[in-house]
Amino acid sequence: MKEIILFLLAVVALGVIAGLLQPQKKKKGRTRRPANANKRRSVSTQQKFNRSSKSCRPDEVILSRPLDDLNGTEFERLLALYFRDLGYVVHEVGIGGNDGGVDLVIVDKRGERTAVQAKCYADHNMVPVQTVRELVAAKRNHNCMLTLLVTTSDLTGPAKKEAEQFRVEYWHGGLVGEKLQRWGKWAPAKKRKVRMEVREKQ
Repeated sequence: MKEIILFLLAVVALGVIAGLLQPQKKKKGRTRRPANANKRRSVSTQQKFNRSSKSCRPDEVILSRPLDDLNGTEFERLLALYFRDLGYVVHEVGIGGNDGGVDLVIVDKRGERTAVQAKCYADHNMVPVQTVRELVAAKRNHNCMLTLLVTTSDLTGPAKKEAEQFRVEYWHGGLVGEKLQRWGKWAPAKKRKVRMEVREKQ
């Protein structure tokens, strides 16, 4: 009986010792970060472009930036400028916020209303079928007959099928770029050339 009690006491003692040693191992594993490490990290993140940002730079900046240098709010604003310049009445219903599936409602000269959803995605990030379904459902909330999905990337296969089934017009990245360049007021390439010429002269 004494042996069992001694054995149990030894197990408990080892458990206590192991518990006391455990926090010390964690402390040894930590490395101290230099005091200025946080400053360096915040500077580098400020310099990087944040596509998910809700902020919107001035129209002049938006008109001079390539599509991959715009966040979602700025892409919506660029489309609003584009449609307004083409003679549409533009209602910016979901700019930069929770839009419920519609970012813009554009009204042509005959009074025909189109619900527009804008998706500013990287090339590899395809628009899913759920986005098409949300747009189809949301157009009724804005009293629209037509729908247009505009993306800087493209739609997935199922999303394309759904768009065709429900007659959702969609513009993919290449088509968007062409339309904006033909418009003439969006000129990111020209700005870059001017900057490069200035650098060469210096």
